[in-house]
Amino acid sequence: MSLGKEVRMRRIINSRSRKMFILAMDHGFSDGPIAGLRNIGDRLQQIGEDALNAVVVHQGMVRRIAPVLQETKHLGLIVHLSGSTSLTHDVNDKRIVCTVEQAVRLGADAVSVHINLGAETENQMLMDLGQVSQACQEWGMPLMGMMYPRGERIENPYDPVYIGHAIRVAMEMGVDIIKTYYTGDVDSFSQIMADVDAPVVIAGGPQIDSDFKMFKMVYDALQAGASGVCFGRNVFQNKNADLIAEAIENIVHKDF
Repeated sequence: MSLGKEVRMRRIINSRSRKMFILAMDHGFSDGPIAGLRNIGDRLQQIGEDALNAVVVHQGMVRRIAPVLQETKHLGLIVHLSGSTSLTHDVNDKRIVCTVEQAVRLGADAVSVHINLGAETENQMLMDLGQVSQACQEWGMPLMGMMYPRGERIENPYDPVYIGHAIRVAMEMGVDIIKTYYTGDVDSFSQIMADVDAPVVIAGGPQIDSDFKMFKMVYDALQAGASGVCFGRNVFQNKNADLIAEAIENIVHKDF
């Protein structure tokens, strides 16, 4: 890993626990001004930056959360480079909408790209990932790959075989932080993680109907070898988002 990547990764990974709690707030691109993101700056301020290691947003939202970024010395910025909207005929077709160079200009500590393995346009997304990975190596920019098994042929996106494949593709492509689904049980995820030498953070997925279930998923994934979580609506749409974030922080950083 280049020196530039190492320096930037230190702003995202907790120095003591070596784990991450990342808040994804990029959903407005795909879903519009949904609850919890109508005013992204205010919502991030309400949740508070103390519990978080980094936040994921699209390029245009950086200036809208700038007051929070300027107030803290430890909140990392991850600029999301790809997207599609819920209005299109193929929501799984994620395309590059920002560059690594622009993320550098915005002061990003990392960039992220969304890849749907099994989608009709998988080949194009993988080509995009390869180009972004190369640019990240040139700029010393850490790359987070959001790697999901999604498409007509994917019956169960949480299948350990699919999750293991998604993680391996990310490793093959030089991804520095891998975001994917948790398989649902410690044993199967542990078996996958035994061969993984890159940090893996689990996605929250659709809104979970119980805070306890969410906390248990976080704890179990960490026990199985995950390096943290990258949650979105399960945090920012919760009526007690600040308390939820604090609880997740405690599980991620203080129980290990």
